Amino acid sequence: MANTPHSLNPAQMEAVHYLGGPCLVLAGAGSGKTGVITHKIARLLQAGYAAKNIAAITFTNKASQEMRERAKNLVGARAAKDLAISTFHSLGVRILREDGVHLGLKEKFSILDSDDVLNVLKDAGGSTDIAQAKRWQWTISLWKNQGLNAERAARIAADDDERVAVRVMKLYEDRLAAFQAVDFDDLISLPLHLLTTNAEARGKWQDTLRYVLLDEYQDTNAVQYELLRALVDNPDERKRGMFTAVGDDDQSIYGWRGATIENLKRLPTEWPNLKVIPLEQNYRSTSSILRAANNVIASNPKIFEKKLWSEFGDGEPVAVLECDGEEHEAERAVARIQAQRAQGGQVQYSDFAILYRANHQARIFEQALRRAEIPYKVSGGQSFFDRAEIKDLCGWLRLLVNQDDDPAFLRSVTTPKRGIGHQTLGALGEFAGKWKLSMYEALFAESLGTALNARAIGSLHEFGRYVNDLEYRARHTSGAEDARVLLLEWLKDIGYEQHLYDGEDSEKVAAAKWKNVLDFVDWMAKRCGGQITQDSGTFESPKQTVLEVAQTISVIISLAERGDDQDQVTLSTLHASKGLEWPHVVLAGVNEGLLPFKSEDEDMTPERLEEERRLMYVGITRARTTLAVSVLRRRKKGRDTVQGIPSRFVLEMKLHEASTREDPREKLKRLRAEMVQKLADKAAQAPAL
Repeated sequence: MANTPHSLNPAQMEAVHYLGGPCLVLAGAGSGKTGVITHKIARLLQAGYAAKNIAAITFTNKASQEMRERAKNLVGARAAKDLAISTFHSLGVRILREDGVHLGLKEKFSILDSDDVLNVLKDAGGSTDIAQAKRWQWTISLWKNQGLNAERAARIAADDDERVAVRVMKLYEDRLAAFQAVDFDDLISLPLHLLTTNAEARGKWQDTLRYVLLDEYQDTNAVQYELLRALVDNPDERKRGMFTAVGDDDQSIYGWRGATIENLKRLPTEWPNLKVIPLEQNYRSTSSILRAANNVIASNPKIFEKKLWSEFGDGEPVAVLECDGEEHEAERAVARIQAQRAQGGQVQYSDFAILYRANHQARIFEQALRRAEIPYKVSGGQSFFDRAEIKDLCGWLRLLVNQDDDPAFLRSVTTPKRGIGHQTLGALGEFAGKWKLSMYEALFAESLGTALNARAIGSLHEFGRYVNDLEYRARHTSGAEDARVLLLEWLKDIGYEQHLYDGEDSEKVAAAKWKNVLDFVDWMAKRCGGQITQDSGTFESPKQTVLEVAQTISVIISLAERGDDQDQVTLSTLHASKGLEWPHVVLAGVNEGLLPFKSEDEDMTPERLEEERRLMYVGITRARTTLAVSVLRRRKKGRDTVQGIPSRFVLEMKLHEASTREDPREKLKRLRAEMVQKLADKAAQAPAL
């Protein structure tokens, strides 16, 4: 089986060739949507669009790199080089770098990562409680994804907690403005604000991006939809609505982070001439798997009609594994993996995935896999870029890009320690606030002597001169080898290796951290040399300076999907599995309370149940050849063990109907026998000669 067809089927051809206005391609799971997007890019070039005027927007760096590579294979390297293929957030960075000055942003603004945001929120809210700061962060992010700032959020605050969050949000907004910094959500909301308030900028970007293709449309939130509208809602009727949205209402599973299925409902209302083209032929799964998926999702109300089918035959029936408890469930999953590998052929560990609703379900499977000496990886574990040593280095690089970035300044000036203490930094911060300067800018102020003694100023000046020199070298250094030399010299200058060993009791731990640092240097150097490595291969891009790579690093690491090609079983949440596939899949813990998930203090609204059903549908359609659904007779609930009730979704799969179907081989044998009998009967009835 293959992910994409060798040639386009009729529905795909229609989607590729329709250029007459707004188009929605309902791309069912495994229906070859990436092939449609890349072939449509080729069709647009053929129709006279310049490559630089075609934008293809994705949600992850990995998806955009793979799309660029496939476009390059289809249209050639020269044409592909100028295509505007990027994530939503990378496009936002591009717009703000070029035109953010209209919003008061400098070209070299900073992009705060999640840890920086938490620190700013703790400071703004006057709290040291990380859990509270995370709640503020979550609430503020949801508001931003709904297109709200602090002023508008104040009008909808429903209780005292939300009213406190509004006050923190206002202070947070003020600090970001002072730091010349934005967070990840701002990379969508600020470009939208720019395009809706500045006619010149809107005209420029509509003229630049004359046709927009949007992947995974069902995952867009309210602000992303409005940004799409701002790019394509051109007053010139010949250019108005020149876009293709590719998505699947049956795979909309990110409502908890702001994505809204309402965006699919809005399209035909706001674009009455919308062309809707369903892609129903699946190039991934057997018919028995697709039948189960279609049966489950049929219980949801439909926005657009669609039913998956494939030409791969029935294949093995979907199995239901009844398990006594979590340990037994893990043992049965391991036994299934071992049995399928023992059948021979080229079955590898990487052909298997165990998918579950919540992260806590992974632990028991990890234990069982380790006992069986089966290699595995847990999707969604700690990111390489979340490690403290990598965050330290990224803080330094952010400071080189934007010397008004106070969080980056504070991390850099104290890591490694250089004799500049909290009292000095506190006095510097007060001085900077009084004169409305960034902390880095303040350390060179002539009147700083009124706040700090000569020794403290000398230490700060030494640090400042080093940063200036490093910024100059980073701006003028490109290519992999030169970048590697510069980065290693920098680490030696600041004594970072010794800093790691001084900070750890275990030399083994310190050595592992230093190995991570060297991996990071290699990663940076390859990007400077124009090599970008993803799971699916290495892609070529233009060479960049160290400073240019540093300018985009926050977006890169926020969307990075690091992985490897090792032969290992995948353990993953259902949410993290979207967009992936495996020959053999086990869906674990398919019980009421787990899938659909329901906590003690929440009501299962119809909307929540529909999203949980879509999550089950996504899980089923990850499987290519075999699928097992695991249910628990008893399950753990806190410290208690309770009776396990099979999920309603198991019944909705209607597996009993599939099991009563006649086996295709037996049916063929029966039909042949009937044909032979009919011929024999006809011969017997014929008159003798």
